[in-house]
Amino acid sequence: MELVRACQHNPLPTLIGGDFNIPRNRRRIMTDLIVAGFFFSMLFDLREIDLTGRQYTWANSLPKPTYEKLHRALIGVSDHTLLLLDTGTPAFFGTNRQFKFELNWLQRQRFDERVKEIWTKTNKGRNSVQRWNNKLSALRRFLRGWAAQTNGEYKKKKAELQNTICSLDIEAEVRDLNENELEC
Repeated sequence: MELVRACQHNPLPTLIGGDFNIPRNRRRIMTDLIVAGFFFSMLFDLREIDLTGRQYTWANSLPKPTYEKLHRALIGVSDHTLLLLDTGTPAFFGTNRQFKFELNWLQRQRFDERVKEIWTKTNKGRNSVQRWNNKLSALRRFLRGWAAQTNGEYKKKKAELQNTICSLDIEAEVRDLNENELEC
């Protein structure tokens, strides 16, 4: 009812999204949602934004899962050009030059050897403070480059794993996965 009142008094284009799972009566939940969603969207001329690459937004964790489309996004149709909302890119495009040491670096292979190698190199400086600053600068430069390279490798591996999981999720929506696929 609140949503109906808000839409009635809103002259602006409307975008509504969320989990439309309102469990009043477990047997009738899907029928209620479909009927209510249909009349609501017709009343306010709203259209559902289709999912990209997926059919469902929820699955239970049973051996033979049940899939449902509970999360939906509705948009008001008008004579204006529709906007595409993409939350996949960061809002901040600047660079953050502050150096940050990550604790997980200590667990990476050969990290301590590389730090010792950089630290023990001779460097120029007129006094001990300048030599200390030069060592820290050299170590920071090395660690930034090293972190960028190793993080790139980890991100690539993570992306590959996420793609595999996504592909298997999509396949599981239309067929049972075999033992090999379940162990991935």
